Amino acid sequence: MLAVCIAVGCKAQSNPPQAAALSPQQTAALNRHIQDMVRSQFNIPPDYTVNLGVRKPSKFAGYDTLPVVFSHGSNETYEEFLISSDNKTLAHLDKFDLANDPAVSIDIAGRPIRGNPDAKVTVINFDDLQCPFCARMHDTLFPATLDHYKDKVRFIYKDYPLYEIHNWAMHAAVDANCLAAQSGDVYWNYVDYLHNHGQEISGPNHDAAKSATMLDVLAREQAAKAKLDSAKLDACLAAQDESKVRASLSLADALKLQGAPALFINGERIDGALPQEQVWVVIDRALRAAGIEPPPMPPPPAPQPVTSGAEKSQPLK
Repeated sequence: MLAVCIAVGCKAQSNPPQAAALSPQQTAALNRHIQDMVRSQFNIPPDYTVNLGVRKPSKFAGYDTLPVVFSHGSNETYEEFLISSDNKTLAHLDKFDLANDPAVSIDIAGRPIRGNPDAKVTVINFDDLQCPFCARMHDTLFPATLDHYKDKVRFIYKDYPLYEIHNWAMHAAVDANCLAAQSGDVYWNYVDYLHNHGQEISGPNHDAAKSATMLDVLAREQAAKAKLDSAKLDACLAAQDESKVRASLSLADALKLQGAPALFINGERIDGALPQEQVWVVIDRALRAAGIEPPPMPPPPAPQPVTSGAEKSQPLK
């Protein structure tokens, strides 16, 4: 939620000043000013409560640590700010742990791979099979991006069903994993179909039970085409074991994802369904970092002839 400095001024001082002594009225006015500043700078929603904790000495000379708690219902988020001893500067600093960055160590073991399994650039997409924006991103990746980069890139999907707003996303993720357990190719065929026919699966009434039944039927159809083990698939579909999907959701929480789709391209993050050219810029950057020259960009489409936009009358016969 909070990722921008309000002010920066953490300079070492040989003789740090003492915190200014304030009267109760001055303290209340300062606290109100801080709360208003934080709300304004970070666009805190009006229905969130902002509470200040007790300031304590910090490791930065001339600054105290000021805990700030953001509350909404039963949910709380804790952040540490810095406030100068003269009460004139408020700062929020982010610390990044390079040694334990989850973005560069995403668990992809056992996930179906599309593209070259040995490619040095990996595109990991946290995908919701019911999400229209995810469908747009999927359309960007396949076939255009895969065709452009060919064996230079591999693609892997992680489960990120936003089940609180998408009533069949969880069921779809479980069914897709049932297929993936037998065939990566069939998994991708199923994912392709769902992203291209999401409205049909939702139906006019958005009936979750009917959607779930259709998802199971589609999974069996895909399995039959590929001659998979139908008994094994039926058992998996009936069990609806969500454990693997839940583990992927926990990883998404650790990565602090806020929505789908979310891509990680060799660790560089992309949020949302960005245009193809922006996705390709990030992939090109990853390829160059890996010592690989990206393929040349395709030529722009030829301009279309300009017409008047009106139909011409035909001579009478």
